[in-house]
Amino acid sequence: MSIKFQIAGLLIAMSLLGTTAYAQQAEVKLFAHRGGAHEYDENTIGAFQETYNKGLRGYETDVRRTKDGQLVIFHDANLKRIVGNEEAIEDLTLAELKQLRTKKGNEIPTLDEVLAFFSDKPWVYIEFEMKTNKPMYDEKTLTAYCDELYEKVYAAMPPTSNYVLTSFDTRPLRYLKKTYPTVDLLLIKGAPLSQEVLDEAKEMNIDRVGCNIDGTTRAMVKKAKKQGFKVSLWPGHSVADFLLGVSLGSDYLCSDVPVAVTDWVNANAPWITLK
Repeated sequence: MSIKFQIAGLLIAMSLLGTTAYAQQAEVKLFAHRGGAHEYDENTIGAFQETYNKGLRGYETDVRRTKDGQLVIFHDANLKRIVGNEEAIEDLTLAELKQLRTKKGNEIPTLDEVLAFFSDKPWVYIEFEMKTNKPMYDEKTLTAYCDELYEKVYAAMPPTSNYVLTSFDTRPLRYLKKTYPTVDLLLIKGAPLSQEVLDEAKEMNIDRVGCNIDGTTRAMVKKAKKQGFKVSLWPGHSVADFLLGVSLGSDYLCSDVPVAVTDWVNANAPWITLK
C-alpha cells in the first residue's frame, strides 16, 4: 500500500473509531475542479449551480479564446472528449461554438456568463486557469487575452470574493504581474512542491503555488508557509486524496469530487473545517 493511502486509511479509521481527539484540528479551502469534473458536466453553468447548491464556495475553471477573440470556459486543447469532434476552441468563432453541445447536452459557457452567474454570490473563491498554450497564443494574442481577462474578472468580482488568475505558462503570469502589480496570481506545477518551485514563484513576485500532491511532503509545505506562500495541492480524485492533502497541511485543496468530499467530512471528520 502506498504512503498516500496509508495516511488516508489512518484518518478514516480514526474517524470511524471516534478517536477524533487524536486528530489535529485542520482548516482548508476545498474547491471544485472545473465545477466538480467527476460529478457533473465539467465547466458548465449546471456544474457550478449544482455544486453551489451543495454548499461549495470554491471553484477552479479554465479560460480559452475563440477565433474571433471571445473568452470562453473550456479545459481541453480540442473538443473531442467533451463534445466529440477534433476542433479546438481557438479554431471556432463564438457563434459556431454556441451551436455545439457537450455530450451531456450542455452549452459551453462564455467567461461573461460564468462571471454573471457568480456576480450575486458573495464569499466565493475562484481560480481562473489561463490555457494559453503555444503556438495559438503568440505575444500579441496573449497580451489581448490577459488584458481582457483581468479587466472582466476583477470588474465582476463581488467585494467579499477572491478571484485568482493561474497558469502553468509563466508568460501570462509575468505579463499580468508587470502590468497589474496587485493582481492575485498562482503558479501551477505538475511537480511536487519544492524549493525550486518556490524560487520560481518568488522570482515572479507570486505568493501562491499549486503543486502535485504526489511527492509533496509535510515538511516542504511547512517550509513554504514559513516563506509566506499559500499552498494549493492537486489532483483530488477521491476522499483519500483530500485527506492526504489535509495531512500535508495544504491551505487549498482541489477536488474532482467536491460534493463527495464535503459529505464525507460532514459525516465523519469534525476536526476538519471546510472554509
